[in-house]
Parts: sequence; structure tokens; C-alpha cells
Amino acid sequence: MTFAFALHVLVGLSPVLGFLAALVFLDSYKLVAMRTVVLVVLSGVVAAIACYFANGWLLGRLGIGFAGYSRYVGPVVEELAKGLVIVALIRAHRVGFLVDAAILGFAVGAGFAIVENLQYQRLVPDAGLATWIVRGFGTAVMHGGVTATFAMMSLAMIERAGRATPAAFVPGLALAVALHAAYNHLAAMPLVATLAVLVVLPLTMYLVFERSERAVGDWLGRGFDADTAMLESINSGRFADSPTGRYLDTLKRRFHGPVVADLLCYLRLHTELALRAKGVLLMRENGFDVPVDEATRDKFTELEYLEKSIGRTGLLALKPMLHMRHKDLWQLYMLGK
Repeated sequence: MTFAFALHVLVGLSPVLGFLAALVFLDSYKLVAMRTVVLVVLSGVVAAIACYFANGWLLGRLGIGFAGYSRYVGPVVEELAKGLVIVALIRAHRVGFLVDAAILGFAVGAGFAIVENLQYQRLVPDAGLATWIVRGFGTAVMHGGVTATFAMMSLAMIERAGRATPAAFVPGLALAVALHAAYNHLAAMPLVATLAVLVVLPLTMYLVFERSERAVGDWLGRGFDADTAMLESINSGRFADSPTGRYLDTLKRRFHGPVVADLLCYLRLHTELALRAKGVLLMRENGFDVPVDEATRDKFTELEYLEKSIGRTGLLALKPMLHMRHKDLWQLYMLGK
């Protein structure tokens, strides 16, 4: 390995990996584990390898030339491949807040950029340092930025809709493709394209982090009050007189007695775990890594048993009391892992 090759690889990859490391460091709540980040980067590598074969096959059959393909078809194929990783993460409740979406979206793009730049080094070994500066600070960071944009916009649409429907991912995908295509249209002006990425992306990420950190803090404050009030009501013996208790009493006409008892147990366990999860986030914000104890894991086991006992209809009946939104599902997943 020559010094020039090592320098080109360093310049081509260090900006995107450095930016990703900065995003992880700036996450006050440490919502995304480093192991998850590494696995998502590897998923981006797999997506890039798949796109290498897909692009080669399509380029040979569409007959529109490399320039036309890179402007109009390539962005669609590549953002679809990267986007599928984000869709899988969101549907598995691995993304709870905008800061998570920013980190994991950029991680997918970083993995994609690693493969793309190594492939470029193989195809154009004589490229000068200026080319690699553009590749590193422009193209590689662009891949991370547009996928992060897709992830953040998709999460925002899901929060608005209340569920992860296919339609919720369309606007973010369209924007990611448009940004990617716009960057490729500036191929004749690489310095302009690189400058645009370096100006727009850091500002966007800063605003996202600021908004997300504020949203997490607000959510924790409201969540503690609501969950504490719910748990106190259940444990006080006056739950039957509360609005939630009266609602649960109406369910006796639809469910057998043992199922109603399971509904109450599920409500109590869910609330206890939600409070525990919020406490974990607050500890992480202050630099403490709180492990999940065996008693908490046992509660998750019991919660899973109750879900099967209650059934889908029972869970739907409980939904108005649990306010089981995307963030709530995520917090339970985070705590369980």
C-alpha cells in the first residue's frame, strides 16, 4: 500500500466517519448504542454492494449514458436501497426521536460511502488529492446527509400520522432522491457541490439536534407526570373512581373477568416500565449508564405473556389509556434491550 493510496483513502473516508462520530458524541441522552451504529454502518455497506450490481445491470439496459443515469436513475436506486434499512429500523421501533433518525440515517450513508469510495479508488487509482477532497467532504457526506434527511422526515410523518404507513415514507424518499440528484447535477462544478454540502448539512443537523433535545426533555417532563399519576391511582385503591378506571369498568361487558384483570395488570406493568425507561434516559443524560436489572427483564417477560393473554382486541381497547404512540413503543424496546 503506497502513501498516496493511504492518503486518498483517509481523505475520502475520514470526513463522513468523523461527522458520524460527532453526531454520536453530541447525543446527550445516548439513545443509540455504539453496537447499533456499527451494525447500521454495515447495513449501508450491504446496500452499496447491492446497488453496485443493480446499477451495473440497469446502466447496461437503459441506454441513457452514464451522465443521464447518475442524474435521474442512480439516485432513485441508491436512496431506495439505503431507505429500506431505515424503514426496517423504524418498523422495528429502533428509532424514537429525531436525533436517533439523524444518527442512524447518517450511519447508513456512511457505510454506503465507504464502499463507493473504495470502488472509486479501484477504478480511478490516479485521481489527485483535490478529487479525493471532493469525494470525502462532498459525495461521502452527501450520502450520509440525504439518508439522515429521509430518516428524520419519515419519523416526523409517522408521528403526525400516528402509525408507520407506507405513505409516511414517500415524502422523505422523494426529498432524498431530489437532493441526491441535485448534487449529481453539479458534477461539472464539484467544488460548488461540496461547498453546498458543507454549508447546509452542519446547520441542518444542529437545528435537528437542538429541536430533538428540547422535545425529549419536554416529553420526559410530561411523561413522568402522567405515568406517576396513573401508577399512584392504580396502587391507591381509588383507581375504580378515576376516568381510566371507569373506562376499564365498561370493558367488563366485552371481556371475561380474567381478561379484565389481565388488562389492569398490563396497564400497571406498562406504566412502571415507562417510568423506568424515562429514568434511564435522565441518568444517561447525566453520564450514567444504567443496566437493566433482572427484575425489570422479568417484567418484560410478564408483559409479553399478558399481551398474548389479552389479544389484539384487548390491546386496542387499552390504547386510549396507554397513549401507545411511536415513542412509547420505542422507550419499551430501548429499556428491554
